[in-house]
Amino acid sequence: MASINYYDVTEWNVGNPYEDIGEVINSIIADIKSRQTETDFHGGGKPGAAIYIPAGDYHLRTQVVIDISYLKIMGSGHGFISSNIRFNIPEHEWAGLHELWPGGSRILVDLSPEAGGNESAGAAFYVERGGDPRISSVEFENFCIDGLHFVDDGLGKADPENTYANGKTGIYIASAQDSFRITGMGFVYLEHGITIYHADALSIHDNFIAECGSCIELRGAGQASKITDNLMGAGYKGYSIYAQNFGGLLVTANNIFPRGTSSVHFDGVARSSVTGNRFHSFYPGMLVFEENCTENLVSSNHFLRDHEPWAPMQALDNGIDDLYGLLYISGDHNSIIGNHISETIGKQYIKPSGAKPVIIRVAAGRGNYISNNHIVATTEAAKTQSAGDGSCFSAQVGALLTTEELAALDVTAVLIEKESVQNTVLDSGSEAQVVLDQKVNAFRGTPVPLQ
Repeated sequence: MASINYYDVTEWNVGNPYEDIGEVINSIIADIKSRQTETDFHGGGKPGAAIYIPAGDYHLRTQVVIDISYLKIMGSGHGFISSNIRFNIPEHEWAGLHELWPGGSRILVDLSPEAGGNESAGAAFYVERGGDPRISSVEFENFCIDGLHFVDDGLGKADPENTYANGKTGIYIASAQDSFRITGMGFVYLEHGITIYHADALSIHDNFIAECGSCIELRGAGQASKITDNLMGAGYKGYSIYAQNFGGLLVTANNIFPRGTSSVHFDGVARSSVTGNRFHSFYPGMLVFEENCTENLVSSNHFLRDHEPWAPMQALDNGIDDLYGLLYISGDHNSIIGNHISETIGKQYIKPSGAKPVIIRVAAGRGNYISNNHIVATTEAAKTQSAGDGSCFSAQVGALLTTEELAALDVTAVLIEKESVQNTVLDSGSEAQVVLDQKVNAFRGTPVPLQ
């Protein structure tokens, strides 16, 4: 017997999901609210519902507004495929491609937010409810949200399809919430993939979030949440992971690829962990702690910075120079322990020209503990394409696998600025590679093997 709390958007009696799935889902939510009115009925009350989106393309012209707990919206495939690659090959080659657009259970965001308008106006899914208790246990699972196109940003630096700007957001959660789950989703060509305010016990797990201006933004304040096992990479203007005023955030086992301004950006975050991730960036500022981030652990991660190998995107970057640091720390009592950090960059790409790149920079703070980090810095001859078929995939894989004929690159492994005191640096660079005032900081250099 089918449950009255299970809905298939293709079988609902209001609207056409292929023309406007937003209208259909809003109608379903209204039906749930009209039926589930009692808060205490036979030991239950408001069980919520599940909304199923079968594989197919569904235009969204009306924003979905969610204001009930225990709602699960689920599909039959995250459907991700690179739109950036398609838009950066000649259009006459499109006819030879197996697919042109993302697939699976795909939401086509056809909203047209006004420039400079409310940041939530372009959200496909908008979640907000005031009062007590907080809205809880809303889940998004296994479908694709596609922003379709980027637009001219007025800066004149990039083709409109490479601006990462269109005012669109996949999921926007405006009010405090508890135990939300975003799992197995695909997000592509959105200016903001996921924006969440005031999260508690949030799980963002096993998603594919790429070719978005920013991927995950946790804003306002929050606690006790996790970002785990995701594949993601933001645009050169935005963040792959951004968290603000958070405590107890776990960032683990993510594979984060270029081109985000930063892979992880913490703003006033405390007592959180960044462990066991693989980070890849084309720019400095891969990990940024600012506004007095305190007592955070960064351990057992692999950081790789190299140069953009794909010609269509080489003129674009995040505007940060190599003196800023691959890892930038401002705050107290953070632990940077046991990370592998690789920088492979042609000298001609270093900014400012002739500078010695900084790997770990403690710009301000005290009591930070930097220990047993293995830093490998090399340089290579200039090239814009690796051997292969000239595709984005071949260029990037070729660059990743190039390890021969590399020469050592002179870098500052750790820089402790004068504003930083009582920090400890152990075995994370030789005496020649570490810059700090040993009168106010503790230091033990990595031994240098005899030639």
